[in-house]
Amino acid sequence: MTKPSADLSLAERHEWWMANGRGGYAAGAVAGSLTRGYHGLLTATIDPPLGRRLQVAKLDATLIDGEQHWPLFTNRWADGCIDPAGHGLIDSFRLDGRMPVWHWACGDLSVEQRIWMPPGEDSAWSVYRLLSSRPGAVPSLRVALLLADHDHHQVGHKGDFEPIVTLDGDAHLTARCTDGHDIALIAVGGSLRIDRAWIERFALPIERERGLPDQQDLLRVGFAELSLSTIGWCGVFATVAPEAKSDAVPDPEQALERFRQRDRVLVRTARTHHKEIPDIPAWIEQLILAADSFLIERPIGALPARQPQTKGMSVIAGYPWFGDWGRDSMIALPGLTLATGRTEIAKRILETFAGFVDRGMLPNRFPGAGETPVYNTVDAALWYIDAWRAYIEASDDLDALAGAFPILESIVAHYRDGTRYGISMDPADGLIRAGEPGVQLTWMDAKVGDWVVTPRIGKPVEINALWYHGLRVLADFAERLGRDPLRYRSAADRTRAGFARFVRPDGAGLYDLLDGPDSPDGEGARIRPNQIFAVSLSHSPLDAPAQASVVEVCARHLLCPLGLRTLAREDPDYRGRYEGDVRSRDGAYHQGTVWAWLLGHYALAEYRVTGDAAAAQARLAPIADHLREAGLGTVSEIFDGDAPHHPRGCPAQAWSVACILDAWTRLERMRLGPA
Repeated sequence: MTKPSADLSLAERHEWWMANGRGGYAAGAVAGSLTRGYHGLLTATIDPPLGRRLQVAKLDATLIDGEQHWPLFTNRWADGCIDPAGHGLIDSFRLDGRMPVWHWACGDLSVEQRIWMPPGEDSAWSVYRLLSSRPGAVPSLRVALLLADHDHHQVGHKGDFEPIVTLDGDAHLTARCTDGHDIALIAVGGSLRIDRAWIERFALPIERERGLPDQQDLLRVGFAELSLSTIGWCGVFATVAPEAKSDAVPDPEQALERFRQRDRVLVRTARTHHKEIPDIPAWIEQLILAADSFLIERPIGALPARQPQTKGMSVIAGYPWFGDWGRDSMIALPGLTLATGRTEIAKRILETFAGFVDRGMLPNRFPGAGETPVYNTVDAALWYIDAWRAYIEASDDLDALAGAFPILESIVAHYRDGTRYGISMDPADGLIRAGEPGVQLTWMDAKVGDWVVTPRIGKPVEINALWYHGLRVLADFAERLGRDPLRYRSAADRTRAGFARFVRPDGAGLYDLLDGPDSPDGEGARIRPNQIFAVSLSHSPLDAPAQASVVEVCARHLLCPLGLRTLAREDPDYRGRYEGDVRSRDGAYHQGTVWAWLLGHYALAEYRVTGDAAAAQARLAPIADHLREAGLGTVSEIFDGDAPHHPRGCPAQAWSVACILDAWTRLERMRLGPA
């Protein structure tokens, strides 16, 4: 991306996002203005991994050259004013790996700015250096330090944050928060001074679009005075790490190189893992880096099935507002870890979640500190079986499989015999039924108050595709472990016979739901994308003509450049735009909105039907352009069903990134053929 300065809306629509591997993150608009309440230089996991609090909202730098002042930031105010309009000074913007880089043009001075988060730390850097200057110039920066201390889902207001601010020496400022933790700011190449003031009524236009509180007040605790140079970096290091000491001045050059080296290692690891793929395009390398942002270490304490353990691994479903979710984690695992060559992390995630399997189910929402897991999902445990399938294919780790096999068997047993929320196998057809009034169990889980938008009580098509697939996987696992696979094969055969009930007699693919309160003439007859999994999963319950029908129907009614619609446009309940307040948006979430993660599954399904890996892989190509249009370098959660398919929802979504990566890698192997 270059020269975004001419259009403020463009510079605000383009956002950079990065994460620290603990659940914390940093984010902002390229313009330097706040457009979301979630924007900030440091949102830290004060109570990891879900206790995320905004700590450093902005570090607004002004370039001073004699009598001239140049704002290297933009502010948008509640009264509609844009002041200052520093975005006009942006000469170019780019990502260096995941690191945002600005070049600011201020008369005859040119300044580079970089921001990054050290992995594994609740810390962030914002640094500057002169790229060019006129002879004799002695420019400096004055940086306003704007802090907060509130849950990242909220917005701050004047008076709700009154820290004790102290200065230790001339370059170390500490803001002691109410709960006793410290926000520490360290000036590198300059000094700090205290100057407290509330800066009120920042406008948050994206929150206003979402029908949420759209103004924020921030506490300025002081300023950094920095000396600019062409031979080194100056800047501010912000941290809530308790070990930050006033006499320790971190080295930005070393920290920057460590960050860049980590990105290089991630790409090199993926390349080494995929030796059979000689050329990985730049946009796939960008997704490899994006994948790392969703992987977190999480403290899990004592688990029901094992001894106390302090650290596991999990997946943040999306930034900024999602935590780690069972369904999302299992769907995303192959792409985030196996397609990137990180099989050990895949194993750690699988073993972490093993401790939370209960009555054959995985939690939908992974618990935070002191919380109870929430098990309202019918598909997470079935995706867990598929994640093990992908891990074993990649690793051949039969020791790990032997340890996990009893847990996988317990999932099948509970789904067969019955578990929470009416989940059980119907012995008449071998299909899984699920659902109770007022509960949403499938991935189409939008709920507003008591309104379950897409209840899907009955026998959902993707659940039964996953069930058949899971039975076949268990049969394969049993055989590999030297156990009798017959009972799983027999159960799979029975389910396959029952699955034929989903095939529509009119040739329009599959019913979305069977045996529901009003299906197949009501909800079950709607054309939805859930049928694609009956073709994309490794084991399909359909014959070749039925598979072809599913792909054709999805292509004709649902396929968009960046994903699949969740409902055909011809349906009277179709909603083509995802916008408005919470009720309006949730009402559109699965009623026509396009989901990016489905694109990977569509491409795999198309390949199964056509055998043309190159053509199927080409379906993924529009994602390359998308990486430059919203959350830069990553993939949005959803898009409008109507053209031009504006990106919506989370600007960085784990399964969006993961399913594209997984599909591209698998199709590339097919395209290249045997080595």
